[in-house]
Amino acid sequence: MRYRKLGKTNIEVSEISLGCWTMGGLNWQDGSSIGWANVNESEINRAINYAIDNGVTHFDNADNYGNGRAERMLARVLGERTSQFIISSKVGWFSGTAENSYEPAHIRHQCEQSLINLKRDYIDIYYFHHGYFGDNDEYLDEAVATMNRLKEEGKIRLIGQSAYSNEDFQKLVPKVKPDVLQSSANAIDDHYLADGTPVRKLLEKNNISFIAFSPLAQGILLDKYNKDNPPQFESGDHRNRNERFKHDYLAKIEWRLSQLKERFGNSKEDLARAALQYLLHYQVVGSVIPGFRNLEQVKINLSATENPLSDEDFNFIKALFSEPI
Repeated sequence: MRYRKLGKTNIEVSEISLGCWTMGGLNWQDGSSIGWANVNESEINRAINYAIDNGVTHFDNADNYGNGRAERMLARVLGERTSQFIISSKVGWFSGTAENSYEPAHIRHQCEQSLINLKRDYIDIYYFHHGYFGDNDEYLDEAVATMNRLKEEGKIRLIGQSAYSNEDFQKLVPKVKPDVLQSSANAIDDHYLADGTPVRKLLEKNNISFIAFSPLAQGILLDKYNKDNPPQFESGDHRNRNERFKHDYLAKIEWRLSQLKERFGNSKEDLARAALQYLLHYQVVGSVIPGFRNLEQVKINLSATENPLSDEDFNFIKALFSEPI
């Protein structure tokens, strides 16, 4: 396994780490599906222990992944080893009884609850989970002040900012002063990372690392899905309303996947290597955090650890996905 230091911090993480969203299982928020199909904890246990044995040091979690279920499950699997790893969590999507999830009292409450769930005295990276701080950013200043107090108190080590638009990152980085940024990135859409783009400039100017979730486009880059028999997902699984898992999108990406297989190989391991090492070719990327449901998926993801792409391979993938799908 290879490791990278996160920007200007003294924290180092495995290049390929694990995202824990899937561990939360089926979940709903405000009537919408926000989870995944339920997981088997014994499979999760085997998968995490295999990951640890093969050098994974970083696990990415959040309070709304199963409304605490994923945090508690991770703590059970790690047991007394929990302090040996870099563990992140997030606040922002689960508001409970608060009017806004970024109310200072709610941030503090959720941080304390995540510490209980994770059975830890501190969280290594604590993220604002999104970029909406109320109308006219009414909660922003107090939210940032609360995060800084939590850091001063030793309850968190690094402050992270997750967001879903260039505009949010540009607005928030100067105010939040995060140590780490996180968002979706993969070969299909790497617009945050490309040379000269707003977020790339922020990362370089401030010496901040980017943590990439959905690096396999939730399995699409592994050619898992058939356009003629699109997957069906149950209520509570966010994929049941995602157009990427429908016939039209799968048909559009079919040729590109065939080109990846022709160059890199047909197996899921070959495709995982192409997808994950594509992102790691960007030096601003600190870690990729593919999700997982079982041991097989972790083995596939970690098969990519010691085989980076050449510049030619990187440029091939970049050109392949240069036109929007």
